[in-house]
Amino acid sequence: MPSLLDIRRRIRAVKSTQQITKAMKMVAASKLRRAQERIQHARPFAVQMQRVLNSLAARVDQSAHPLLDEREVPKAGGRALLIVITADRGLCGSFNTNVVKSASTFVAEQASRQVALGLVGRRGRDYFARRGFDVLYERVNLFSGLRFEDAHAIATAAIEAFVGGQVDSVHLVYNEFKSVMQQKVVVEQLLPIPRIETSPAEPASAPVDYLYEPEPAALFAHLIPSHVDVQVFKALLESNAAFFAAQMTAMDAATRNSGEMIDSLTLYMNKVRQAAITREIIEVVSGAQAQR
Repeated sequence: MPSLLDIRRRIRAVKSTQQITKAMKMVAASKLRRAQERIQHARPFAVQMQRVLNSLAARVDQSAHPLLDEREVPKAGGRALLIVITADRGLCGSFNTNVVKSASTFVAEQASRQVALGLVGRRGRDYFARRGFDVLYERVNLFSGLRFEDAHAIATAAIEAFVGGQVDSVHLVYNEFKSVMQQKVVVEQLLPIPRIETSPAEPASAPVDYLYEPEPAALFAHLIPSHVDVQVFKALLESNAAFFAAQMTAMDAATRNSGEMIDSLTLYMNKVRQAAITREIIEVVSGAQAQR
């Protein structure tokens, strides 16, 4: 049976941990509000831009721009690029684990071709780099001051790899922010620009094209790379907001568990103290009876 001094030390240690987890929860909640505002402002534009570009890709010829080129992947060969977005820190529950599992599943499913990884975030970098995966590039420490220029650098590396023929397709895997209590792992194709599938219910007629101003070539040269930048930036913002939501939830659970542990240890300490007092009383009474 531990002594009262040992139990008191343990209670003090748990209380100190509880103060840390409570402070981390408050910090995460404060940062979540700002991250949530950023993704709520950026999401409508990114979603609408993706809808327009997907529709555009179905209406124009693949040769209109290199990023629209859907290449035939050979049965045994080819290479894909998977951009894995994790956090730079832990203490956020299963946030990083879920992304790593989805990325590992994607690599395992691409048995017919190689998969190169673009690692964003220290946790994903540490996991995949030490396990011998094919890492094309890595970016860490972005989320402390996330800027559009960071997304542009990641998108530029992906575009150069795709246009240069190093990879046949580019995909993203990240946590999408749904709510404070829910984050969803998303795996989506970034390049080539996905095409909207034509519904069988639509009449079999020639697709309606857009009117372009300026010329299509000049428009595509600016619009399509910007679309890739925007989609990568949206994924980073989604992951950033989802991280703070996951961390706030994890720290809230840790704070409540610490409170329950303190209550249990306090009850146990009182029982040990009461047992010690009872034992001392019995010793006093026994000694007094022995002197009679």
